[in-house]
Amino acid sequence: MQKIRRATVQQQLVLDALKELNIHANAEQVYEYVTQIHPTISKATVYRNLGQMADDGEILNIGKISGKTHYDHNTHAHYHFICNKCNHIFDVNIDIPKICGGVLREQGFEIAGHHLSFHGLCQSCKPA
Repeated sequence: MQKIRRATVQQQLVLDALKELNIHANAEQVYEYVTQIHPTISKATVYRNLGQMADDGEILNIGKISGKTHYDHNTHAHYHFICNKCNHIFDVNIDIPKICGGVLREQGFEIAGHHLSFHGLCQSCKPA
């Protein structure tokens, strides 16, 4: 559930950077982009805002890939494919209702959210 709070200039800079980069950026990439527009912003401010925005549901924390946490400005229900070779992250827009239904029916859990990522080789990296 998205928390409602007053947006700060720093948060807007971070969100704008994620949208403009449009690459499932890691914190360092966001910081480098933001400092081009706002050179005095600190790395700690960017990292803190990314974490807080992810906790509040304003952006998605995709998880660590090659030791770096990546983020997505696109918060609609979708999944990710991560290439094991080039580490590129792709959006996968498929519906997987049977899995969620099965978890509800068979296990009796109440689902508040879920993350699903596919791993393998992208079309550019897989052998011909």
